[in-house]
Amino acid sequence: MKLATWNVNSLTVRLPQVLAWLAANPVDALCLQELKLTDDKFPHDTFKEAGYEAVTFGQKTYNGVAILSRHAMRDVVRNIPGHTDEQARVIAATLDTPDGELRLVNCYFVNGQAPGSEKFAYKMLWLAALHRWLREELLAHPRLALLGDFNVAPEDRDSFDPVGLKDTIHHTVEERQHFQDLIALGLTDTFRMFEQPEKSYSWWDYRMLGFQKNRGLRIDHILVSDALRASVTACTVDRAPRKNPQPSDHAPVVLTMA
Repeated sequence: MKLATWNVNSLTVRLPQVLAWLAANPVDALCLQELKLTDDKFPHDTFKEAGYEAVTFGQKTYNGVAILSRHAMRDVVRNIPGHTDEQARVIAATLDTPDGELRLVNCYFVNGQAPGSEKFAYKMLWLAALHRWLREELLAHPRLALLGDFNVAPEDRDSFDPVGLKDTIHHTVEERQHFQDLIALGLTDTFRMFEQPEKSYSWWDYRMLGFQKNRGLRIDHILVSDALRASVTACTVDRAPRKNPQPSDHAPVVLTMA
């Protein structure tokens, strides 16, 4: 069983790259963020030809999330129940896999812009609402994986410049505490279950040769519940798509479970 997450930064632009990646990496499910298109524009038929069903929650120009799966999906939830939000940031679905039900929660976390800004306050409220809802989801679905672009670098080693970027967006004490609050629910950061190369990142700025100089951040994550933890055998960042012409600024993160 393989799960993956990828912020594609416009599916319209990156569709050929996503299809090529899936052909080379036939994961069981792929969570996409930043679709930047509405549901009626989503290429369902194209993905169906590639062997994937899709559930979507799109938005024009900004945001948008989708789950692609080789397995049947049901009980789809869009956005955080009980939390009013005009942005398309969350989609969840239960997959019927050979190993049993698997709940996938795909999130495009709020960026937050800058500490002290209105968007940062929005991020804090959104993170608190996510935490409350996931507590309930874990009770209802013990086999749960949370995937997505978290827009949080959890530790200093997840940033190319932890000193220079200290207390800036993605690095603040408040954001990192919210990440730890998710861990405290009984979730595990699967990437950190294994020895990883130093300076392992999942996002690189388009500017200033960010990728070429490896000036990146690890902000794309896959967290799993205690019920899934023992089955996890690997978690890696696939840097190859970041080398494509017109790439997303994010790379896929891939989880393997026995």
